[in-house]
Amino acid sequence: MMDPMDIVGKSKEDASLPKATMTKIIKEMLPPDVRVARDAQDLLIECCVEFINLISSESNEVCGREEKRTIAPEHVLKALEVLGFGEYIEEVYAAYEQHKLETMDLRSGKWSNGAEMTEEEALAEQQRMFAEARARMNGGTATPKQPEPDQSLES
Repeated sequence: MMDPMDIVGKSKEDASLPKATMTKIIKEMLPPDVRVARDAQDLLIECCVEFINLISSESNEVCGREEKRTIAPEHVLKALEVLGFGEYIEEVYAAYEQHKLETMDLRSGKWSNGAEMTEEEALAEQQRMFAEARARMNGGTATPKQPEPDQSLES
């Protein structure tokens, strides 16, 4: 059981995040010579909690408008757009797809025979999934977005 002091929040009932994990994330995002005051860390963590609450609430609204009972990834992506965070959708979707690829073996046994995709196959699959997500978000047809030349996987 987690010590209540490890959680940022006013009471046990408050939604909160593990302080040690959030502090680690904050520190990883900054240059090594930058320090963050404890009050500033707490404020950043509270902002994260508020952001999650905001996205969750709007995702629920999007889900409800579609008369669904389960919030799906598409609802979260639409919530980001509605709330003015549209510029993050592709990055969030890419992180979600990467998570799915990394956990696929565990959930479905797919690709568990040790066969791995090449970088080119992974990029093609990612672009296909982006196109599907855009189509779902826009209610239109899937049009794959080509990778930018400077985003090449080649070193």
